[in-house]
Amino acid sequence: MGTPFTHDVGENALSPRAIADPPEFDRLRAVAFYKGPAKDLVLALKFARRRELAEAMGTWMARSGAEFLGDSLVIPVPLHWTRLWQRRFNQAADLARVVANVSGADYAPFILKRTRRTQQQVGLPAKARKRNVRRAFQVPDNQLQKLAGRRLVLVDDVYTTGSTVSACTKVLKSAGAGTVDVLTFALADPANHEDVDRPD
Repeated sequence: MGTPFTHDVGENALSPRAIADPPEFDRLRAVAFYKGPAKDLVLALKFARRRELAEAMGTWMARSGAEFLGDSLVIPVPLHWTRLWQRRFNQAADLARVVANVSGADYAPFILKRTRRTQQQVGLPAKARKRNVRRAFQVPDNQLQKLAGRRLVLVDDVYTTGSTVSACTKVLKSAGAGTVDVLTFALADPANHEDVDRPD
């Protein structure tokens, strides 16, 4: 999960969070915890439309995910077309584009499609979040060959309960992906109720 430890616990150590609830994806890396200036940046990018922030944020993300970037496909968590039309941009796509440019990885924005407009995750408990995004994603038939056996890096702005990236990962792996790692700008603390109830 990329969660910092208070002391060196050796290579390949697993965080208590990953042991208690093993994720669908292979690894997760984030730049910062979802609080303070990091939270301000995420909210400014998404809701104040400060799209120029994606350049710095994506550059920091590329450093945080350097161990699994490189020969990989970088895929943003997609928005449903109706939400994309309302918002006019997808902040995950802006971040993923910068990550790919900085790392030299391949940017693949059309590998994954959101087929159903889901309810906003804010305010939903973990089980409801999982139900909300179930069967909401798919890999179009014309994209299947591109991901077969490949290392994929799924990009989003914030990791909270992991419901969205887990749903994406299941679809990508069932479509033939080799590995799926997750790279986000911020990581929410599950013990902090305000983090889990962030706007999505």
